Amino acid sequence: MSVPGASVVAVTTTRTAPKQARPAYRCTECGWTTAKWVGRCGECQEWGSVSEAGAAPSGPRTTATAPTRSPARPIGEIAVDTARAVPTGVGELDRVLGGGLVPGAVVLLAGEPGAGKSTLLLDVASKVATSGGGRRVLYVTGEESAGQVRLRAERIGALAPGLLLAAETDLATVLGHIEATEPAMLVVDSVQTIASGEVDGAPGGVSQVREVAGALIAAAKERDLPVILVGHVTKDGAVAGPRTLEHLVDVVCQFEGDRHSRLRFVRAVKNRYGPTDEVGCFDLNEAGIVGLPDPSGLFLSHAATPAPGTCLTVTLDGRRPLALEIQSLVVPSPLANPRRTTSGVESSRLAMILAVMHRHAGARLGDHDVYVSTIGGAKVTEPAADLAMAVATFSAKENQVLPQGTLAIGEVGLAGDIRPVTGLERRLSEAARLGFTRAVVPAGADVRAPASITLLPAHHLAEAVELARGGRPPR
Repeated sequence: MSVPGASVVAVTTTRTAPKQARPAYRCTECGWTTAKWVGRCGECQEWGSVSEAGAAPSGPRTTATAPTRSPARPIGEIAVDTARAVPTGVGELDRVLGGGLVPGAVVLLAGEPGAGKSTLLLDVASKVATSGGGRRVLYVTGEESAGQVRLRAERIGALAPGLLLAAETDLATVLGHIEATEPAMLVVDSVQTIASGEVDGAPGGVSQVREVAGALIAAAKERDLPVILVGHVTKDGAVAGPRTLEHLVDVVCQFEGDRHSRLRFVRAVKNRYGPTDEVGCFDLNEAGIVGLPDPSGLFLSHAATPAPGTCLTVTLDGRRPLALEIQSLVVPSPLANPRRTTSGVESSRLAMILAVMHRHAGARLGDHDVYVSTIGGAKVTEPAADLAMAVATFSAKENQVLPQGTLAIGEVGLAGDIRPVTGLERRLSEAARLGFTRAVVPAGADVRAPASITLLPAHHLAEAVELARGGRPPR
């Protein structure tokens, strides 16, 4: 029935098709993603590394929250007994980790090839396996055969009945070993050699490393299993693989050392359970790797008589004070541009100190070659060793031997002033323990020096040099 005067409007509804997701492209080197293909990665600047990785999600895919297995509780009711660190038996590594390995923690140890990572972890695994209680340690090697690891274990004395060895490169097989053995600790050497058959890509690629690390971290958290992963490094010394690997793990340690030196350092770059300013010292020799609780003697010369051009100082590597000797050699140069050669110290720092010596202390070194080096392969990066470098160079230039038991601690400013440094009391305590009796320090430092050390405060570089020589400071 129609109503007079009324108009009928036909309404048609159209159903819009869902928006198709655009294809995504991913860099196989760093994991950077983009909506369209490009020839060069916008993150790592690598050519030809961008390939199609599927469809990019057009919106959030997680819409509902799954029922929680354990409800949220007040923080005061959370048990902490299972989160306390357990010592590994290697004191220097425990120092870096903050007391030991926390159950469920995942540690990434990265270092250059041949530095001694596998030797250190094999020794740690052996000590944990022999610590009592019937604990077993699973050591998974993907770089060497089981026989090669056995030979190394014999050489360093790490043959323990509770140390289980598996040479595997498949992630599913490694997880199966964890299910079958139920170890107290897991060591994977290395994470770049393990691959999953469910993920495309070669071992060591971004997707493979992310999948392997995620599976091992999930197993560690579920079983309260401490896991140590060995990681490779790039040419620049950074951890190889995606940056997310360092974010996923709990602790990141760097294994450092010169190939021509037996000394090795372990530093914590990231640590969720302890400080990151500790350093562990080790001695790598034919019989294995041994911790050095007192490494100061490695950086001091054992000459019967002191020689010109040497000065002692105490540096802070993390929280540990290390006494070391800085040597300098100054000779006339036949070249138009004299040489400035360093070993263990920064060349730019030496150039600045030489300029300050020329401007504010009257040292004419423009026609002399200057060589500055440290003892024992030590590397000096903090400015507290500036004064020792300047005093050693003055001593070499004048061919004068410093009085016995003298050391210099302080930062040299561009105006020739001696600036205070941090941790002076700890440095002086270490110097007193080693038998030093005279210390040239920045003036105005309010410290309690040991009774066996005579403090020689200095305001200016020229004053500090005269005090170190044993003379009176200039007016």
